[in-house]
Amino acid sequence: MPEHTAASRLRLSGLCFLLQILNILLFAVFARYSPESSPGHCPPQLDCSRRNQDSAFQQPRFRDVHTQVLLSFGLVVAFLGRYGPGSAAISILIVAFAIQWAVLAQGFLNFFLNGKIYVGAQSMVSADFCTAAVLISTGAVLGRVNPVQMLLLALLEVTMCTLNEYILLRLMGVSDSGRSLTVHTFGAYFGLVVSRVLYQPHKDKRKREEWQDVGHQADVFAVVGTIYLWIFWPSFTSATTVHDNAENWAVLNTYFSLVASTVATFLLSPVLYEESTPRMVQIQDATLAGMAVMGMAGEMLVTPFGALIAGFLAGLISPLGFRFFTPVLRSRLKIQDTCGVHNTHGLPGILGALLGTLLTLLATADTYGDRLELVFPLMAPGSRTVTDQAFIQLGALPLTLLLAALGGCLTG
Repeated sequence: MPEHTAASRLRLSGLCFLLQILNILLFAVFARYSPESSPGHCPPQLDCSRRNQDSAFQQPRFRDVHTQVLLSFGLVVAFLGRYGPGSAAISILIVAFAIQWAVLAQGFLNFFLNGKIYVGAQSMVSADFCTAAVLISTGAVLGRVNPVQMLLLALLEVTMCTLNEYILLRLMGVSDSGRSLTVHTFGAYFGLVVSRVLYQPHKDKRKREEWQDVGHQADVFAVVGTIYLWIFWPSFTSATTVHDNAENWAVLNTYFSLVASTVATFLLSPVLYEESTPRMVQIQDATLAGMAVMGMAGEMLVTPFGALIAGFLAGLISPLGFRFFTPVLRSRLKIQDTCGVHNTHGLPGILGALLGTLLTLLATADTYGDRLELVFPLMAPGSRTVTDQAFIQLGALPLTLLLAALGGCLTG
């Protein structure tokens, strides 16, 4: 056993060394500061009209998004009594590696010009989004893979997540500012497919008892994680909006959805579990679900009462999913979803995509005004009809599920 442990440590050290050296070399060859985020002469090939915006507007949001990814997601996957401290440490390792790799992978597709990747605040925000998808996936396999496998999962998932984002956001023109599809849905089902491929009947049955050790430590992690979710998630949802006047809807709709999902959990959990009040872990799950459902629809004209309805439905989905869907996933589909990402990210992400499609059908210049060009850049000049955009929004859902399944199968 000591020899096995030493070999595991050496494998992790060796892989960290190789991956970090690779990142350093790639950054040395390709990465440069973006002229949009630095003073000095701007090459004529780049649009520098947003230079001040990138430095003054995106950087505060980057701080919020990065804090959200590092603290909230790290604490969310650390709720198990047996794996809590270790999973929190591995989450930080995944963040440290995935951000570097995501800057490179996304840079080659989105910020590449004349053989160089131009790194600015927007590229860092995009890298954090991709890192969040990886952390969601790790919640489905927590306790069943070692740190070396976690790093390999991050390496492959960042690549697939970048490809999915490029197809949806750049090629198809999908509006998904808060990432219902490209983060929540993709990350959840990528991790679930990995978990299915790794299924081992006897080993998983034994470990299931260990996963249920969620005593006092779970509530401590859940309290802190939930607080950070409430504070920073509105910035996460609105981080990719282009102008200040496009941010308000995303922030307000996110808060309305959040509060309604929390109330829904207090309504349903005592009925399902015969407890007077829900546990903090359940409130944390409802918070995640309420925010995931607003990813695509947040910047759209969902209206305050619409956001409350969507959040309330998401808050009902989460406890119902843990009560009824999770046992089916485990017994019928042989999927061990350790942290319940299917209920907190997957199903709410799908609901958010369907809500975004419905709101796209209702989008008109009269209702949106100047915001129409910000939310749907191709609809405002007449390049697309409302029906075309809605069809594209809806078609992005099965495409995301397909890419997540293929990537998860390969990774597993």
